[in-house]
Amino acid sequence: MPVGRRPGAYVCGTDAAMDIIDGKWKVSILWVLGECGTCRFGELRRQLPGVTEKVLAAQLRELEADGVVHREEYDEVPPRVEYALTDSGVQLNEALEPLGSWGRRHVLGGAPAAH
Repeated sequence: MPVGRRPGAYVCGTDAAMDIIDGKWKVSILWVLGECGTCRFGELRRQLPGVTEKVLAAQLRELEADGVVHREEYDEVPPRVEYALTDSGVQLNEALEPLGSWGRRHVLGGAPAAH
């Protein structure tokens, strides 16, 4: 299923992909979900020091709207919501891995594969 917010406005596939991950925390959110699998909101927030609740919620909503993150609500007390990557989100993370490798080599000086 195609995802995105600006149909017809892209000049190339990279431009379209960058629109999906545009946002200070989106790539980090994708990485955490790729590492942890399913996460609750509080777990995501703990894994992303510095992100505010408002920004995390907004970026998760955008990633969900773009079809790369799935939000599962459970009818429990207290309410429970979990987030996970969709198949499209897993593929996006795989596409971002070479970028992470480049950053480790050229920016972090070959540091281990931590985000």
